Amino acid sequence: MLSIDHLVLTVSDTQKTVAFYTNILGMSLEAFTPPGATKARLALSFGTQKINLHPVSQPYKPHAEKPVCGSADICFISDKSIHSWIETFEKHSVIIEEGPVQRTGACGPITSLYLRDPDGNLIEIANQN
Repeated sequence: MLSIDHLVLTVSDTQKTVAFYTNILGMSLEAFTPPGATKARLALSFGTQKINLHPVSQPYKPHAEKPVCGSADICFISDKSIHSWIETFEKHSVIIEEGPVQRTGACGPITSLYLRDPDGNLIEIANQN
């Protein structure tokens, strides 16, 4: 394997999810229409990856065997300082559940903050040490 291209979040409210990931986390909203489809889908892009959004009421096929909201646990590596993230989360009234704390990431030591997105997914924002 080389890398992750995209992952899928099953969401209860697409608008709330888009607002959180774009306005607070700084991702970009992208609409795309897969080959053979007639309806555009939404994704959140960052770096060279993206998160496809599947509404829980109408998940796109194929999909996970048990698509549910709030079951994801995702760590994002950021070049924005943890201190700046704390200020951003305070500005937007986002509760930090834990952190800053030291953890071990895929490439070594990281400093992390933990919070929840609108569906309750655990979101980790980290800086590489």
